[in-house]
Amino acid sequence: MRHCRREDQIRFHPTLPYSVVMTDTTTPARALFLPTARQTNFLLIVAFLCLGEAMYLRYMVMENSTMSLACQSGLTTWLCESFRLVSVLYPRQAFGWVALVLALVNFVRPSILLVAVALAAAAFGVVLHNADLSALAAGVLILSLARPASTAE
Repeated sequence: MRHCRREDQIRFHPTLPYSVVMTDTTTPARALFLPTARQTNFLLIVAFLCLGEAMYLRYMVMENSTMSLACQSGLTTWLCESFRLVSVLYPRQAFGWVALVLALVNFVRPSILLVAVALAAAAFGVVLHNADLSALAAGVLILSLARPASTAE
């Protein structure tokens, strides 16, 4: 048990002459969820790669009529398979919903892996016309940086 001087435990309020304010000196403040420099670099790489891939899919395949028609006629390349996957997920706003759900889970229980996957889904969602849910997810991810970090038990 830690012994404290009486002056550390009780202090007087400066504006009220006879009031006593008790302070709790035994409970330390929990640290905020803040990624390290290495984790931040990893998150930047994930975000930019996903943003670049989403832009490539949108502008070089989905909005390029020649490539879009070739993929729709049955061309079997990785690019056309990605196009088909995005075409299935796009109308259901899957990127925005995945980003939002993972961001909310991260808000409750912060984890660098959840941030990375939610950031990737948000990047795809913003570029591929799921901007409303993806932007909300990005806002929740920013708010999660102000949450206390989870304690290892």
